[in-house]
Amino acid sequence: MPAMVHSTSSHGSRPPQGMPTRQQVLDFIARSDEPAGKREIARAFGLKGQEKIALKALLKDMAEEGLIDGNRTAFHRMGGVPRVTVLRVVDIDDGEAIAIPDSWHPDDGAPPPRVRLVEQRGKQRQQALRVGDRVLARTEEAGKGWIAHPMKKLPAQTDQMLGVVEIDGAGRGWLAPVDKRVRNAVPISDLGQAEVGQLVLAEPAGRSPRSGLKVTTVLGDPLAPRAFSLIAIHKHGIPFSFSEKAIEEAKLAAALPLSEEHREDLRHLPIVAIDPVDARDHDDAIWAEPDGEGGFRALVAIADVSFYVRPGGAVDRDARKRGNSVYFPDRVVPMLPEVLSADVCSLKAGADRAAMACHMTIDAQGRVTSWRFTRALVRIAEVIAYEEAQRRIDADEAEAHLVNLWAAWRLLEKARKDRDPLELDLPERRVLLDEQGRIAEVALRERLDAHRVVEDFMVAANVAAAKALEAKVAPVVYRIHEPPTREKLLALKDYLATFDRKLALGQVITPSLFNRMLKDVTDEAEKALVMEAVLRSQTQAYYGPRNAGHFGLSLGSYAHFTSPIRRYSDLLVHRALVDAYDLEQPRPQDHDLPPTSGLADRDRNDLARVSEAISASERRAMEAERETIDRYVAAWLAGRVGEVFDTRITGVQKFGLFATIIGLGGDGLVPVSVLGAERFAYDEKAQVLEGESSGEQFAMGMILKLRLAEANPLTGALKFEPVDVAEGVSRIERRGGKLPGKPKPKGKFMTGKRGRPSNIRHQGKRK
Repeated sequence: MPAMVHSTSSHGSRPPQGMPTRQQVLDFIARSDEPAGKREIARAFGLKGQEKIALKALLKDMAEEGLIDGNRTAFHRMGGVPRVTVLRVVDIDDGEAIAIPDSWHPDDGAPPPRVRLVEQRGKQRQQALRVGDRVLARTEEAGKGWIAHPMKKLPAQTDQMLGVVEIDGAGRGWLAPVDKRVRNAVPISDLGQAEVGQLVLAEPAGRSPRSGLKVTTVLGDPLAPRAFSLIAIHKHGIPFSFSEKAIEEAKLAAALPLSEEHREDLRHLPIVAIDPVDARDHDDAIWAEPDGEGGFRALVAIADVSFYVRPGGAVDRDARKRGNSVYFPDRVVPMLPEVLSADVCSLKAGADRAAMACHMTIDAQGRVTSWRFTRALVRIAEVIAYEEAQRRIDADEAEAHLVNLWAAWRLLEKARKDRDPLELDLPERRVLLDEQGRIAEVALRERLDAHRVVEDFMVAANVAAAKALEAKVAPVVYRIHEPPTREKLLALKDYLATFDRKLALGQVITPSLFNRMLKDVTDEAEKALVMEAVLRSQTQAYYGPRNAGHFGLSLGSYAHFTSPIRRYSDLLVHRALVDAYDLEQPRPQDHDLPPTSGLADRDRNDLARVSEAISASERRAMEAERETIDRYVAAWLAGRVGEVFDTRITGVQKFGLFATIIGLGGDGLVPVSVLGAERFAYDEKAQVLEGESSGEQFAMGMILKLRLAEANPLTGALKFEPVDVAEGVSRIERRGGKLPGKPKPKGKFMTGKRGRPSNIRHQGKRK
């Protein structure tokens, strides 16, 4: 006979006996006049032995779910948020992260509370958070809501997965992930309205991994036009729609009149914008004329975005969340609403536009000796594609203003060569689509002098902006590229030693050192190896308020000023210039917009926070753009599976090689299992795979002929295999890349087995 629990005044009427549900525990705690611990709960429900152990597990689960506070001696109902819990960031509002409990399964179906993440004073600043990040945090009530103090950032957890629905022979659903790092399909327990072959978002159906996934959103055909960018947008949590308030405010801002009285009138100058042929927004335009002393007077006119996007407004809040525009082959996810980014702010030919003008004096040695900044009115004479500008110069058909630009650039080029910034020849892939959104061509972008002209003018203006703000002791969002760390230099030194090349660490490390190193390498295959190694040794550039110089450009002070339509960092620099040089414009009384176009107080007082946020947004955009290009390249190659390509090894690991198609790009794996029947040893320091019996070696930079075995458009993954030279036998053909002191490889290799077919992979057959 079970023990009876007597009613007490503190707990009211006796609860039902036996193992309680979550709701019964919560009801008991709510009725209790005193703190209720595990002992009191067990006694009230008449639990003994194994039931007490089960209760302990239940209370632990409830604490993790945010239903109780987790105190072992006395539990309290916490309104859904425990004292210490894991939170997941779901929004960034004015630079502050908004999060919800990472685990949330209330019995009553209540929505998760939104918690504002606030750093504690005196604590070291956490790395900038972005949507999807998970943090361990200490929570507390604040008025009618909750705030949380981050304790540490946690590793990413795949709560939502993006993939394609597959159905096996037994009728069971599976999710084939689009992330190439996730190799195995995941079972789907709840398909919802999804059908086989559709791209979907799914999340865990329960707490146990055996619960499978449930489909939450159907995105449609994964191979339809514009689907590849959609994959990246959802995978990386890139905001792609503007709030209604932002759209309305953008329309209001677009109607702002331009004051001829308070702006410098530069409409008489033949200023030109030189841009990609398919550019939709034009941030910058340039002009130059001889000064009669061997130098030039130059002008860089930049869209005056700060006049239209005021700090604290709805457009500004959405722009901060984005951090930058994201450019895909099939679409642009703009930082600003289209009425601003593609119209009013864009420097279109023949239209009066508001500009922030950087006036510079360039001397005969290419040095910028003076600069000044004004708010101006400009009327762009012409928008010219890079290719057309170059054609006119080469054909001696250029107008005087283009000839002047090239002449001024030759001086800037001279100064750049004296500075000797890091020169790495890194080809850029370009995907061209037809009118239906299908791939027309994938090629490497041609590098023209016209590109260098614009780049050097922009670099000069960026330096001028940084130094102009420094002269006023004003806040600066610097673009920082620090020198390589000692750890990376040691790794580079060890790697170069495998080529009998030395790197003395006692000397000052400069870009010139790396440039001389590359210039001394005459063998193209070896140069590719050394260039890859130098690239890996570099640190990642970022934004910050404390100047550490720009190592790659060999500059002491550098900021981003020239692209405020597509980068929030540049908008902050414009606002700082407005404050420092008293460039505020009068605001019409009948426009309901924030009054100032300078820096907001929160940014002026704490630039580090927003700098970290936009650095994270930039990394997010770069990853999304790169992955989308990979998917387009894989789709382009899907119809060429089985063909043989010239490739270059870009990476070596113990499980195989990574190779890229020369002239096209697209990295793919050559599994070690297809290299031959012998065992291969991996030399991590030299980054080499070597056959234990044949002595065959594979190292980065070597050029190989490989057959394309797989191309997966959804993940962007490629797989290569050796070229068949006889029935059942394969040989990897290669040229160049002979390692010092080693014979040229000659062995034969057996191909390995291929993976299982899938309806989203394209596999070739042997010919």
